[in-house]
Amino acid sequence: MRVACLILFLVLCAASLAVGVRELAWSQLLTLQGDAWLTLTASRLPRLAALILVGVGLAVCGVILQQIVRNRFVEPGTTGGLDAARLGILLSLGLAPAAGAVLRMLFALAVCFAASLLFVAIIRRIRARNAVLVPVIGLMYGGVLSALAEFYAYRFNLLQSMQGWLLGDFSKVVQGRYEILYLIVPIVLLTYLYAQRFTVLGMGEGMATSLGLNYTANVTLGLLLVAVTVSASVIIVGAIPFVGLVVPNLIALRHGDNLRRTLPLVALGGAALLLVCDLLGRLLIYPFEVPIGLTAGGLGGLIFLGLIIWRQR
Repeated sequence: MRVACLILFLVLCAASLAVGVRELAWSQLLTLQGDAWLTLTASRLPRLAALILVGVGLAVCGVILQQIVRNRFVEPGTTGGLDAARLGILLSLGLAPAAGAVLRMLFALAVCFAASLLFVAIIRRIRARNAVLVPVIGLMYGGVLSALAEFYAYRFNLLQSMQGWLLGDFSKVVQGRYEILYLIVPIVLLTYLYAQRFTVLGMGEGMATSLGLNYTANVTLGLLLVAVTVSASVIIVGAIPFVGLVVPNLIALRHGDNLRRTLPLVALGGAALLLVCDLLGRLLIYPFEVPIGLTAGGLGGLIFLGLIIWRQR
């Protein structure tokens, strides 16, 4: 199973490098010269790296949030995380117009982290028994944050700037404009090191505390890891929904909830799903391109609906 998934992933990577408006002359690639080599190194490889990093990061974020909230139907898109990151970026545009990508990411990180803490507090206060009610609350919460972002953008004439973060889009990823995404690598490694602790968090606060785990500290760490990943992703490629929702659920259905064992599969699945969505977007109306936010939202939404129906049955 793992070998087959790895082979499929490598095939998707090769397809991502081969598909594009400009055809690559493989003879020039072998000689490491010409426009084909420049296209590969300056555009295709950075885009592939960005797709893998964002897919891995968002899938891992979904796992962390699901363990903290103890609900299968949460991820950054259904807890207000993506909307909070957009709000943070708009705040940076209004308060520090000349800010670079790093400072904008810090604004997005701060707002996303604060919004995640508030969402967890709301869920713990409500104690919803229906599993579907939690993501519904998250979507309502995200709607409030999105409304605040739109009001702020309208108030300070930033609506045009806001459009860049409404839908995920990898078409602008080139060498020198995506490297901040490599922050996701140490976050994924740290998540794997703390995988056992996040698994215990999924048992509830009482059980985690009785097993000697500092519940508050580990929840805070998990939310901080999610905030860094989401803010880095949104600042570079925009908001991409459902990746952190469908991939962890599909992996858990077959392999269970031990994160030490399933986290590599979740990461691989997240990258593979984004590669599939990106290829669909590049081929549907070729030579034009559909933003990956639309393809991921459509495909992920269908899977999400199927998961809800299956869970209810």
